[in-house]
Amino acid sequence: MSKGVLLVNLGSPDSPSVPDVRRYLNEFLMDGRVLDVAWPLRRFIVGTILISRPKESGHAYDQIWTKDGSPLVVTSKHVRAALQQRVSVPVELAMRYQSPSIESGVKALTAKGVTEVLLIPLFPHYAMSSFETAVVRVQEVAAKFAPQMKLTVQPPYYNQPDYIAALVASAADFLKQDYDHLLFSYHGIPERHLRKSDTTGCHCLKVENCCEIASPAHATCYRAQCFATTAAFVKLAGVPPEKYSISFQSRLGKDPWLKPYTDYELVRLAQVGKKRMLVICPAFVSDCLETIEEIGMRGCEDFMAASGKEFTRIPCMNEHPDWIAALEKMIARFLKP
Repeated sequence: MSKGVLLVNLGSPDSPSVPDVRRYLNEFLMDGRVLDVAWPLRRFIVGTILISRPKESGHAYDQIWTKDGSPLVVTSKHVRAALQQRVSVPVELAMRYQSPSIESGVKALTAKGVTEVLLIPLFPHYAMSSFETAVVRVQEVAAKFAPQMKLTVQPPYYNQPDYIAALVASAADFLKQDYDHLLFSYHGIPERHLRKSDTTGCHCLKVENCCEIASPAHATCYRAQCFATTAAFVKLAGVPPEKYSISFQSRLGKDPWLKPYTDYELVRLAQVGKKRMLVICPAFVSDCLETIEEIGMRGCEDFMAASGKEFTRIPCMNEHPDWIAALEKMIARFLKP
């Protein structure tokens, strides 16, 4: 069998224009693993959101857009190129939503004679709205356009030593500066997603301190995996217990999402005397709207308005050599006879 690799990230609008943002949001929000309600209700909700949200989001994207395009897509392309230089098999990149499409990635690998693919979702943690939807979509596309293709999925790597080491290395220079608090801000998900992903049906958010009690449910529990990443990071980096905490960002709608909420926490921490703030976003391997604009711009404004003094957003791993090396090791394990 001829082997190859497919990297899959979330995606981005093709431009900050309202039509492109509307197209992206429609595809994203109409995914039943993102907005997990019956189709007619989902169509109604998304239709309502698309009235005003594309203009607001377009303005936000406009603030982070680079001359080469979306930071998420540009960085992901650079990561693919760096990996391709270091491995002997074809490496392609796809986005779950918009361009480059999963279909184009699968077809490109097929055109190169690839029949066995390592799928690496660029999401360290398992969530139905990120990791799971990417895997399922690749499986659907492969079954349609390359039914002979064998897929091997890289499991979530939230606690893999190589990923943790790369994450710590990418933050090392920032951790050397004086700071009062390090906030780990993870992308939020609705609490109902945790319950739906609970393979036991009786653990997540049903058992007291559920993330601290060993359970098969943790294999697909986003919250437990975020806690595990944080614990491994602070242990390796030597961050004292009193100098860090965890929060969740980017909530949508009125249903309860994972708490505490990042925007509330930034204000609270400033008000209780944490004047010099570091924020890291380990759920993202590449900087994007949620890290640059939501945290780096709006989060900073909220913190400073609440009497904070210094705010520093630690960039994602992006193209850090240790992250490229960690991905290379994933591929090397796949290529072993």
